[in-house]
Amino acid sequence: MPSYILREWETLPHGDGEGAIPAHLASRLVALAKTSPFAGRGGGGVLEDRRHELRARGVVGVIAAQGCSLEILPKIDVMKEEGAERQNAAIRKRLVHMLAVALDLKIEMGRITDLDWQHETLLEILIRIFCDKLTEAVRRGMPRRYLGHEDDLSALRGTLDVPRQFTRHAANAGRLACRFDELSQDIALNHIMKAAVAHLFKISRSVANQKRLRELDFVYADVSDVPVPALKWGEVIIDRTNRAWQDLLGMAQLFLRNRYQTTDSGSAQGTALLFEMNALFEEYVGRLVTRALAGTEFRVTLQGGRLFCLTSLEDDRAVFQTKPDILIWRAGQVAHVIDTKWKRISARIDDPKMGVSQGDVYQMMAYAHLYKSPKLTLLYPHHDGLGANEGVQAQFRITGQETVVETASVDVANGKDLAARLRDKFFSTAMQENLVLR
Repeated sequence: MPSYILREWETLPHGDGEGAIPAHLASRLVALAKTSPFAGRGGGGVLEDRRHELRARGVVGVIAAQGCSLEILPKIDVMKEEGAERQNAAIRKRLVHMLAVALDLKIEMGRITDLDWQHETLLEILIRIFCDKLTEAVRRGMPRRYLGHEDDLSALRGTLDVPRQFTRHAANAGRLACRFDELSQDIALNHIMKAAVAHLFKISRSVANQKRLRELDFVYADVSDVPVPALKWGEVIIDRTNRAWQDLLGMAQLFLRNRYQTTDSGSAQGTALLFEMNALFEEYVGRLVTRALAGTEFRVTLQGGRLFCLTSLEDDRAVFQTKPDILIWRAGQVAHVIDTKWKRISARIDDPKMGVSQGDVYQMMAYAHLYKSPKLTLLYPHHDGLGANEGVQAQFRITGQETVVETASVDVANGKDLAARLRDKFFSTAMQENLVLR
Protein backbone atom coordinates (compact mmCIF):
# COMPACT_ATOMS: atom_id res chain seq x y z
CA MET A 1 0.00 0.00 0.00
CA PRO A 2 1.54 3.35 -0.98
CA SER A 3 2.30 5.81 1.79
CA TYR A 4 3.25 9.47 1.51
CA ILE A 5 4.93 11.96 3.83
CA LEU A 6 4.37 15.71 4.06
CA ARG A 7 5.50 18.37 6.48
CA GLU A 8 3.34 21.22 7.68
CA TRP A 9 2.54 23.75 4.96
CA GLU A 10 4.28 21.72 2.26
CA THR A 11 2.57 20.40 -0.87
CA LEU A 12 2.18 17.04 -2.60
CA PRO A 13 1.28 17.03 -6.31
CA HIS A 14 -1.55 14.76 -7.43
CA GLY A 15 -2.01 13.29 -10.87
CA ASP A 16 0.07 10.99 -13.05
CA GLY A 17 3.49 12.63 -12.82
CA GLU A 18 6.55 11.27 -11.05
CA GLY A 19 6.39 11.77 -7.30
CA ALA A 20 2.67 12.56 -7.47
CA ILE A 21 -0.14 10.79 -5.65
CA PRO A 22 -2.84 9.37 -7.97
CA ALA A 23 -5.89 11.61 -8.08
CA HIS A 24 -8.32 8.94 -6.79
CA LEU A 25 -6.14 8.31 -3.72
CA ALA A 26 -5.80 12.04 -3.10
CA SER A 27 -9.60 12.33 -3.18
CA ARG A 28 -9.93 9.64 -0.52
CA LEU A 29 -7.45 11.38 1.76
CA VAL A 30 -9.18 14.73 1.31
CA ALA A 31 -12.61 13.21 2.01
CA LEU A 32 -11.33 11.64 5.23
CA ALA A 33 -9.54 14.82 6.31
CA LYS A 34 -12.77 16.77 5.90
CA THR A 35 -14.42 14.65 8.62
CA SER A 36 -12.03 16.10 11.19
CA PRO A 37 -13.24 18.93 13.46
CA PHE A 38 -9.99 20.65 12.51
CA ALA A 39 -11.16 20.79 8.90
CA GLY A 40 -13.06 24.01 9.58
CA ARG A 41 -15.99 25.48 7.72
CA GLY A 42 -14.44 25.11 4.27
CA GLY A 43 -13.12 21.61 4.93
CA GLY A 44 -9.50 22.49 4.21
CA GLY A 45 -8.14 22.96 7.73
CA VAL A 46 -6.26 19.66 7.72
CA LEU A 47 -5.54 19.06 4.06
CA GLU A 48 -6.08 21.74 1.47
CA ASP A 49 -7.15 20.39 -1.93
CA ARG A 50 -5.69 22.67 -4.58
CA ARG A 51 -6.04 22.30 -8.32
CA HIS A 52 -2.93 20.16 -8.84
CA GLU A 53 -1.68 19.49 -5.33
CA LEU A 54 -2.51 18.76 -1.70
CA ARG A 55 -1.24 21.17 0.94
CA ALA A 56 -0.81 20.25 4.59
CA ARG A 57 -1.76 22.82 7.19
CA GLY A 58 -1.16 23.14 10.94
CA VAL A 59 -2.40 19.65 11.82
CA VAL A 60 -0.03 16.67 12.02
CA GLY A 61 -0.46 12.91 12.32
CA VAL A 62 -1.53 10.06 10.06
CA ILE A 63 -4.48 9.78 7.68
CA ALA A 64 -5.09 6.22 6.47
CA ALA A 65 -7.67 5.88 3.71
CA GLN A 66 -8.50 2.83 1.62
CA GLY A 67 -5.42 1.95 -0.42
CA CYS A 68 -3.04 4.63 0.89
CA SER A 69 -1.87 6.61 3.88
CA LEU A 70 -0.47 10.09 4.44
CA GLU A 71 1.76 11.11 7.34
CA ILE A 72 1.96 14.82 8.13
CA LEU A 73 4.94 15.83 10.27
CA PRO A 74 5.52 19.14 12.08
CA LYS A 75 7.93 21.65 10.60
CA ILE A 76 10.82 21.25 13.03
CA ASP A 77 14.38 22.08 11.93
CA VAL A 78 16.61 19.04 12.43
CA MET A 79 19.33 20.02 9.99
CA LYS A 80 22.00 18.01 11.80
CA GLU A 81 20.39 14.92 10.33
CA GLU A 82 21.41 14.04 6.78
CA GLY A 83 18.83 12.82 4.30
CA ALA A 84 15.05 13.09 4.31
CA GLU A 85 14.48 9.73 6.01
CA ARG A 86 16.77 10.54 8.93
CA GLN A 87 15.25 14.00 9.27
CA ASN A 88 11.74 12.52 9.33
CA ALA A 89 12.89 9.99 11.93
CA ALA A 90 14.24 12.79 14.15
CA ILE A 91 10.99 14.76 13.77
CA ARG A 92 8.90 11.70 14.73
CA LYS A 93 11.02 11.23 17.83
CA ARG A 94 10.53 14.87 18.84
CA LEU A 95 6.78 14.66 18.19
CA VAL A 96 6.45 11.54 20.35
CA HIS A 97 8.38 13.33 23.10
CA MET A 98 6.04 16.33 22.87
CA LEU A 99 3.02 14.02 23.12
CA ALA A 100 4.52 12.23 26.11
CA VAL A 101 5.03 15.53 27.96
CA ALA A 102 1.66 16.99 26.96
CA LEU A 103 -0.25 13.85 27.95
CA ASP A 104 1.89 13.23 31.07
CA LEU A 105 3.04 9.82 29.85
CA LYS A 106 6.28 8.02 30.62
CA ILE A 107 7.34 6.68 27.24
CA GLU A 108 10.63 4.82 26.96
CA MET A 109 11.82 5.13 23.38
CA GLY A 110 15.19 3.40 23.75
CA ARG A 111 14.00 0.07 22.33
CA ILE A 112 12.92 1.63 19.05
CA THR A 113 15.86 1.54 16.66
CA ASP A 114 16.92 4.27 14.26
CA LEU A 115 15.58 2.07 11.46
CA ASP A 116 12.15 1.88 13.14
CA TRP A 117 12.01 5.67 13.49
CA GLN A 118 12.87 6.00 9.80
CA HIS A 119 10.48 3.46 8.33
CA GLU A 120 7.47 3.38 10.67
CA THR A 121 4.78 6.07 10.72
CA LEU A 122 3.91 7.99 13.86
CA LEU A 123 0.81 5.83 14.31
CA GLU A 124 2.72 2.54 14.09
CA ILE A 125 5.36 3.81 16.52
CA LEU A 126 2.70 4.75 19.07
CA ILE A 127 1.03 1.35 18.60
CA ARG A 128 4.41 -0.35 19.09
CA ILE A 129 5.03 1.56 22.32
CA PHE A 130 1.53 0.72 23.58
CA CYS A 131 1.96 -2.99 22.79
CA ASP A 132 5.35 -3.18 24.52
CA LYS A 133 4.05 -1.45 27.65
CA LEU A 134 0.88 -3.55 27.77
CA THR A 135 2.81 -6.81 27.27
CA GLU A 136 5.09 -5.97 30.20
CA ALA A 137 2.12 -5.01 32.37
CA VAL A 138 0.10 -8.19 31.77
CA ARG A 139 3.19 -10.31 32.45
CA ARG A 140 3.26 -8.78 35.93
CA GLY A 141 -0.41 -9.61 36.34
CA MET A 142 -3.72 -8.39 35.01
CA PRO A 143 -5.55 -6.06 37.43
CA ARG A 144 -8.46 -7.60 39.34
CA ARG A 145 -11.11 -6.31 41.71
CA TYR A 146 -13.69 -7.82 44.01
CA LEU A 147 -17.10 -7.54 42.37
CA GLY A 148 -20.43 -8.15 44.04
CA HIS A 149 -22.45 -11.15 42.79
CA GLU A 150 -25.88 -12.64 43.44
CA ASP A 151 -26.56 -16.30 42.75
CA ASP A 152 -28.77 -19.17 43.87
CA LEU A 153 -26.52 -21.93 45.20
CA SER A 154 -26.89 -25.25 46.97
CA ALA A 155 -24.53 -24.14 49.77
CA LEU A 156 -24.26 -20.75 51.46
CA ARG A 157 -21.58 -18.46 50.08
CA GLY A 158 -21.10 -14.98 51.47
CA THR A 159 -24.35 -13.78 53.05
CA LEU A 160 -27.96 -14.87 52.65
CA ASP A 161 -30.26 -12.50 50.75
CA VAL A 162 -33.23 -12.98 53.09
CA PRO A 163 -35.95 -11.14 51.08
CA ARG A 164 -35.04 -12.98 47.87
CA GLN A 165 -34.75 -16.30 49.72
CA PHE A 166 -38.29 -16.10 51.09
CA THR A 167 -39.86 -14.79 47.88
CA ARG A 168 -38.11 -16.96 45.34
CA HIS A 169 -37.15 -20.11 47.29
CA ALA A 170 -39.74 -20.34 50.03
CA ALA A 171 -40.82 -23.74 48.77
CA ASN A 172 -37.33 -24.94 47.80
CA ALA A 173 -35.04 -25.28 50.78
CA GLY A 174 -32.32 -26.77 48.56
CA ARG A 175 -31.48 -23.40 46.98
CA LEU A 176 -29.98 -20.47 48.87
CA ALA A 177 -30.06 -16.86 47.62
CA CYS A 178 -26.44 -15.79 48.16
CA ARG A 179 -24.65 -12.47 47.98
CA PHE A 180 -20.86 -12.66 47.76
CA ASP A 181 -17.78 -10.88 46.44
CA GLU A 182 -15.57 -12.52 43.86
CA LEU A 183 -12.14 -11.49 42.61
CA SER A 184 -12.60 -10.77 38.90
CA GLN A 185 -10.59 -9.51 35.96
CA ASP A 186 -13.78 -8.51 34.13
CA ILE A 187 -13.44 -4.87 35.20
CA ALA A 188 -13.55 -1.46 33.48
CA LEU A 189 -9.76 -1.06 33.13
CA ASN A 190 -9.44 -4.40 31.35
CA HIS A 191 -12.46 -3.64 29.16
CA ILE A 192 -10.67 -0.46 28.03
CA MET A 193 -7.41 -2.28 27.30
CA LYS A 194 -9.22 -4.96 25.31
CA ALA A 195 -11.13 -2.35 23.33
CA ALA A 196 -7.87 -0.51 22.57
CA VAL A 197 -6.22 -3.73 21.36
CA ALA A 198 -9.19 -4.50 19.08
CA HIS A 199 -9.29 -0.94 17.73
CA LEU A 200 -5.56 -0.84 16.99
CA PHE A 201 -5.65 -4.23 15.29
CA LYS A 202 -8.16 -2.82 12.81
CA ILE A 203 -6.08 0.22 11.92
CA SER A 204 -2.48 -1.05 12.11
CA ARG A 205 -0.80 -1.79 8.78
CA SER A 206 2.39 -3.20 10.34
CA VAL A 207 2.76 -7.00 10.30
CA ALA A 208 4.89 -6.88 13.47
CA ASN A 209 2.34 -4.75 15.31
CA GLN A 210 -0.56 -6.96 14.18
CA LYS A 211 1.30 -9.98 15.57
CA ARG A 212 1.76 -8.24 18.94
CA LEU A 213 -1.89 -7.19 19.02
CA ARG A 214 -3.08 -10.70 18.14
CA GLU A 215 -1.10 -12.09 21.09
CA LEU A 216 -2.56 -9.47 23.41
CA ASP A 217 -6.07 -10.21 22.17
CA PHE A 218 -5.55 -13.84 23.19
CA VAL A 219 -4.50 -12.70 26.70
CA TYR A 220 -7.80 -10.78 27.01
CA ALA A 221 -9.96 -13.63 25.69
CA ASP A 222 -11.76 -14.07 29.03
CA VAL A 223 -12.52 -10.35 29.40
CA SER A 224 -15.91 -9.20 28.14
CA ASP A 225 -16.17 -7.25 24.89
CA VAL A 226 -17.53 -3.77 25.58
CA PRO A 227 -18.22 -1.34 22.71
CA VAL A 228 -16.12 1.82 22.84
CA PRO A 229 -19.12 4.15 23.50
CA ALA A 230 -20.14 1.96 26.45
CA LEU A 231 -16.73 1.86 28.17
CA LYS A 232 -16.96 3.04 31.78
CA TRP A 233 -13.95 5.34 32.06
CA GLY A 234 -15.28 6.85 35.26
CA GLU A 235 -15.08 3.50 37.07
CA VAL A 236 -11.31 3.26 36.63
CA ILE A 237 -9.44 4.24 39.77
CA ILE A 238 -5.64 4.44 39.60
CA ASP A 239 -4.06 3.91 43.01
CA ARG A 240 -0.89 2.40 44.44
CA THR A 241 -2.05 -1.12 43.55
CA ASN A 242 -2.29 -0.42 39.82
CA ARG A 243 -0.05 2.63 39.32
CA ALA A 244 1.81 0.87 36.51
CA TRP A 245 -1.35 1.06 34.39
CA GLN A 246 -1.65 4.85 34.46
CA ASP A 247 0.40 5.44 31.30
CA LEU A 248 -1.47 2.66 29.48
CA LEU A 249 -4.78 4.25 30.41
CA GLY A 250 -3.51 7.57 29.04
CA MET A 251 -2.49 5.95 25.75
CA ALA A 252 -5.85 4.17 25.52
CA GLN A 253 -7.51 7.56 25.92
CA LEU A 254 -5.35 8.85 23.10
CA PHE A 255 -6.56 6.08 20.80
CA LEU A 256 -10.18 5.75 21.90
CA ARG A 257 -11.40 9.00 23.43
CA ASN A 258 -10.36 11.53 20.79
CA ARG A 259 -7.93 13.32 23.08
CA TYR A 260 -6.10 15.29 20.39
CA GLN A 261 -7.19 12.53 17.99
CA THR A 262 -9.91 13.88 15.75
CA THR A 263 -11.08 11.32 13.25
CA ASP A 264 -12.21 7.70 13.24
CA SER A 265 -14.53 7.12 10.35
CA GLY A 266 -14.62 3.35 10.41
CA SER A 267 -12.87 0.77 8.29
CA ALA A 268 -14.83 1.60 5.15
CA GLN A 269 -13.50 5.12 4.78
CA GLY A 270 -10.38 5.00 6.92
CA THR A 271 -8.95 6.26 10.17
CA ALA A 272 -6.82 9.16 11.27
CA LEU A 273 -4.80 10.13 14.30
CA LEU A 274 -4.39 13.89 14.16
CA PHE A 275 -2.96 16.56 16.44
CA GLU A 276 -3.51 20.30 16.20
CA MET A 277 -0.01 21.72 16.69
CA ASN A 278 -1.11 24.97 18.32
CA ALA A 279 -2.85 23.04 21.11
CA LEU A 280 -0.04 20.49 21.44
CA PHE A 281 2.68 23.15 21.61
CA GLU A 282 0.70 25.08 24.21
CA GLU A 283 0.22 22.04 26.45
CA TYR A 284 3.82 20.93 25.96
CA VAL A 285 5.34 24.28 26.95
CA GLY A 286 2.84 24.71 29.79
CA ARG A 287 3.82 21.44 31.41
CA LEU A 288 7.52 22.20 30.98
CA VAL A 289 7.11 25.59 32.63
CA THR A 290 5.23 23.91 35.48
CA ARG A 291 8.15 21.51 35.93
CA ALA A 292 10.69 24.31 35.74
CA LEU A 293 9.07 26.25 38.59
CA ALA A 294 8.21 23.27 40.79
CA GLY A 295 9.50 23.75 44.32
CA THR A 296 9.65 27.55 44.09
CA GLU A 297 7.47 30.33 45.42
CA PHE A 298 5.89 30.65 41.98
CA ARG A 299 2.65 28.98 40.97
CA VAL A 300 1.70 28.15 37.40
CA THR A 301 -1.81 27.94 35.98
CA LEU A 302 -2.57 26.79 32.44
CA GLN A 303 -5.51 28.27 30.55
CA GLY A 304 -6.38 30.15 33.73
CA GLY A 305 -7.21 33.74 34.57
CA ARG A 306 -10.53 33.82 32.70
CA LEU A 307 -11.06 37.53 33.26
CA PHE A 308 -13.49 39.29 30.93
CA CYS A 309 -12.60 42.16 28.62
CA LEU A 310 -15.97 43.92 28.60
CA THR A 311 -19.10 44.41 30.70
CA SER A 312 -22.47 45.04 29.12
CA LEU A 313 -24.06 48.41 29.94
CA GLU A 314 -27.52 46.88 29.70
CA ASP A 315 -27.31 44.11 32.28
CA ASP A 316 -23.70 44.18 33.63
CA ARG A 317 -23.07 40.85 31.93
CA ALA A 318 -19.36 40.13 31.40
CA VAL A 319 -18.38 39.18 27.84
CA PHE A 320 -15.24 38.24 25.89
CA GLN A 321 -13.49 36.01 28.43
CA THR A 322 -9.71 35.69 28.23
CA LYS A 323 -7.70 32.50 28.80
CA PRO A 324 -3.96 33.17 28.71
CA ASP A 325 -1.99 29.99 27.96
CA ILE A 326 0.34 30.28 30.96
CA LEU A 327 0.07 32.50 34.04
CA ILE A 328 2.92 32.58 36.56
CA TRP A 329 1.86 33.85 39.98
CA ARG A 330 3.86 35.15 42.91
CA ALA A 331 2.30 36.15 46.24
CA GLY A 332 -1.16 36.22 44.70
CA GLN A 333 -0.16 38.50 41.81
CA VAL A 334 0.48 37.62 38.17
CA ALA A 335 4.24 38.00 37.62
CA HIS A 336 4.47 36.77 34.02
CA VAL A 337 2.08 35.93 31.17
CA ILE A 338 3.21 33.55 28.42
CA ASP A 339 1.21 32.93 25.27
CA THR A 340 2.42 30.23 22.89
CA LYS A 341 2.10 30.44 19.10
CA TRP A 342 2.98 27.54 16.80
CA LYS A 343 4.11 29.63 13.85
CA ARG A 344 7.37 30.93 12.48
CA ILE A 345 8.44 34.47 13.12
CA SER A 346 11.08 36.36 11.13
CA ALA A 347 14.45 37.65 12.24
CA ARG A 348 14.54 41.34 13.10
CA ILE A 349 16.93 41.97 10.23
CA ASP A 350 14.20 40.79 7.83
CA ASP A 351 11.23 42.49 9.48
CA PRO A 352 11.20 44.94 12.42
CA LYS A 353 7.87 43.43 13.51
CA MET A 354 9.31 39.91 13.06
CA GLY A 355 6.13 38.71 11.41
CA VAL A 356 4.20 38.97 14.68
CA SER A 357 0.54 39.48 13.85
CA GLN A 358 -1.36 42.59 14.87
CA GLY A 359 -3.97 40.39 16.54
CA ASP A 360 -1.35 38.75 18.78
CA VAL A 361 -0.11 42.17 19.91
CA TYR A 362 -3.66 43.32 20.68
CA GLN A 363 -4.18 40.13 22.67
CA MET A 364 -1.10 40.84 24.80
CA MET A 365 -2.26 44.42 25.35
CA ALA A 366 -5.53 43.07 26.73
CA TYR A 367 -3.66 40.66 29.02
CA ALA A 368 -1.43 43.49 30.26
CA HIS A 369 -4.48 45.59 31.14
CA LEU A 370 -6.47 42.79 32.81
CA TYR A 371 -3.76 40.86 34.67
CA LYS A 372 -1.41 43.77 35.58
CA SER A 373 1.62 41.63 34.80
CA PRO A 374 4.96 43.47 34.49
CA LYS A 375 6.12 41.05 31.78
CA LEU A 376 4.43 39.26 28.89
CA THR A 377 6.00 36.82 26.42
CA LEU A 378 4.89 35.65 23.00
CA LEU A 379 6.65 32.29 22.68
CA TYR A 380 7.28 30.72 19.26
CA PRO A 381 9.15 27.62 18.03
CA HIS A 382 12.76 28.37 17.19
CA HIS A 383 14.03 27.81 13.65
CA ASP A 384 17.30 28.28 11.82
CA GLY A 385 16.21 31.60 10.32
CA LEU A 386 16.39 33.17 13.80
CA GLY A 387 20.05 32.27 14.22
CA ALA A 388 21.75 29.73 16.42
CA ASN A 389 20.36 30.73 19.80
CA GLU A 390 16.87 30.31 21.17
CA GLY A 391 15.56 32.72 23.79
CA VAL A 392 14.38 36.31 23.78
CA GLN A 393 14.36 37.71 20.25
CA ALA A 394 13.05 41.23 20.88
CA GLN A 395 11.67 43.31 23.76
CA PHE A 396 9.23 46.21 23.70
CA ARG A 397 7.67 48.53 26.26
CA ILE A 398 3.98 49.29 26.10
CA THR A 399 3.68 52.97 25.27
CA GLY A 400 3.31 55.04 28.43
CA GLN A 401 3.88 52.07 30.75
CA GLU A 402 6.73 50.06 32.26
CA THR A 403 5.19 46.77 31.12
CA VAL A 404 7.52 44.73 28.90
CA VAL A 405 6.29 42.62 26.00
CA GLU A 406 8.83 40.29 24.44
CA THR A 407 9.01 37.80 21.61
CA ALA A 408 10.97 34.63 22.29
CA SER A 409 11.65 31.26 20.75
CA VAL A 410 12.23 27.77 22.11
CA ASP A 411 14.06 25.06 20.19
CA VAL A 412 11.78 22.01 20.32
CA ALA A 413 14.20 20.12 18.06
CA ASN A 414 16.52 19.95 21.08
CA GLY A 415 14.58 18.34 23.91
CA LYS A 416 17.55 18.03 26.26
CA ASP A 417 17.02 19.87 29.56
CA LEU A 418 14.25 21.92 27.96
CA ALA A 419 12.50 22.67 31.26
CA ALA A 420 15.74 24.04 32.69
CA ARG A 421 16.38 26.06 29.54
CA LEU A 422 12.94 27.62 29.77
CA ARG A 423 13.57 28.52 33.39
CA ASP A 424 16.94 30.08 32.70
CA LYS A 425 16.17 31.97 29.49
CA PHE A 426 12.63 33.24 29.71
CA PHE A 427 12.02 34.28 33.30
CA SER A 428 12.99 37.66 34.70
CA THR A 429 16.13 38.18 36.76
CA ALA A 430 14.02 38.80 39.84
CA MET A 431 12.31 35.47 39.34
CA GLN A 432 15.56 33.60 38.75
CA GLU A 433 16.99 34.90 42.02
CA ASN A 434 14.16 33.17 43.87
CA LEU A 435 14.25 29.86 42.03
CA VAL A 436 15.18 26.69 43.82
CA LEU A 437 17.35 25.03 41.20
CA ARG A 438 16.61 21.38 40.74
